[in-house]
Amino acid sequence: MTAAPHFIYMDHAATTPVLPEVADMVRAVTLEHWGNASSVHGFGQQARKLVEEARVKVAALIGARPEEIVFTSGATESNNTVIKGAAEALKAHGERIVITAIEHPCVMEAARTMGKRGWHVTHVKVDGRATVDLDHLRRSLAEKTALVSVMLANNEVGTIEPVAEAARLAKERGAAVHTDATQAVGRIPVDVNALGVDYLSLSAHKFHGPKGVGALFVRRGARLTPLLHGGEQEAGKRSGTLNVPGIAGLGVAAELARRDLDARATAVRALRDRLEAGITARIPHCLLNGHPVERLPNHLNMSFEFVEGEAMLLSLDMHGVVCSTGSACSAGSLDPSHVLVAMGCAPARAHSSLRFSLGLANTAADVDTVIEILAGVVQRLRRMSPTYADFQRKRGMEAAGAGV
Repeated sequence: MTAAPHFIYMDHAATTPVLPEVADMVRAVTLEHWGNASSVHGFGQQARKLVEEARVKVAALIGARPEEIVFTSGATESNNTVIKGAAEALKAHGERIVITAIEHPCVMEAARTMGKRGWHVTHVKVDGRATVDLDHLRRSLAEKTALVSVMLANNEVGTIEPVAEAARLAKERGAAVHTDATQAVGRIPVDVNALGVDYLSLSAHKFHGPKGVGALFVRRGARLTPLLHGGEQEAGKRSGTLNVPGIAGLGVAAELARRDLDARATAVRALRDRLEAGITARIPHCLLNGHPVERLPNHLNMSFEFVEGEAMLLSLDMHGVVCSTGSACSAGSLDPSHVLVAMGCAPARAHSSLRFSLGLANTAADVDTVIEILAGVVQRLRRMSPTYADFQRKRGMEAAGAGV
């Protein structure tokens, strides 16, 4: 068997490697505790015990009660459940939904679906750093707004949003509040009570858990119409045979994330800052996208003028550097990032962006290697760029004129 090729992985916003402790739990449960957690016999109840232990660990990670945790297949299902199910349950309050202009596509599309069903959907603006405009949110909150959804941290640029302030405004108008915390959980402290939200979505694979499993926080007393029907699992909120190995793995990942949260954030922030400083020093005409301070510790999104992001991505991949041009869920689209467009970026800037998202296995040597490779890639691509040639020519003419 040939050895796996070495590469530098800086796409942790898309997914993260499963930690050994998590993999061990998933394997053990798959092989030894494969009973149906809904069965009343002893073998089934062994599986149920693992599920409930995981529920406690996930709740502890976000400051919730265990009974407020509903296991799902991931954040996409959790988000759809709230945007569709909570809205339907709150229909008597009014058929209005407010979301931000930079939400993940699964929130945007779920809201679009509700719009086709007759609901009024408002998209709240953000500023040039991708921070939600609270004044626009306040103006968008009509008396009959049923649900407000504001993501906790943006998946493309990493900006951390003022969810607690947004929730306070929404509650003043009697609206329920949801936050998609998929990128935030396991990376920064998250507390559902401090945030003041009624619903929160998360996904295991964003913080070193298995794929295909996630959770939805539903505050006690918050209303929710199930998206799936056919069983009474998860207190009737989510039908379907429970993915016990995945849930147990999520529990371990949550426990480790809670234990190591500060150490992880400190380590990846230092590497992220080193990467940003190195890129800025080595490569001219690059711009930071997102908030310079209020952002996730592992996120760095930058635009490189005169170069296409897709070309950079492919060139870096050939050199063994793995990153992204934006959300993994929209990587096949040729349209510019809706997040960068909402921030007011011109299409050229949006198309020239790269997202680096660092993780536990990255090192200072990795960062320095990426800076060196990226500088060469950008230089080579700019030499082939007619827009860069025009820029250089104009700059030369201006310099010559200034010298006369």
